[in-house]
Amino acid sequence: MANTKSAAKRARQTTVRSLRNRSVLTRLRKMQKGVSAAGAKPEAKDVRAMISAIDKAAKRGIIHRNAANRRKARLNKSLVASAVPAAA
Repeated sequence: MANTKSAAKRARQTTVRSLRNRSVLTRLRKMQKGVSAAGAKPEAKDVRAMISAIDKAAKRGIIHRNAANRRKARLNKSLVASAVPAAA
């Protein structure tokens, strides 16, 4: 329990921010499952939407900038891999 008024306010603010950030993270996870569950070939529009959502989360500080870049790189890598026919 908070001992001061300012600590109590910070605890309230943290609770509100945590709920807001959790909804964004949940949305990102659902989008990621949708992109990866689309089979071996993710749609370009789905990947673009996912990258946009990742950028917004990173801009707001919900996920770290490097984590966002890593996720985007993996998405782009999967998109390129699905576009290129398998070499025999």
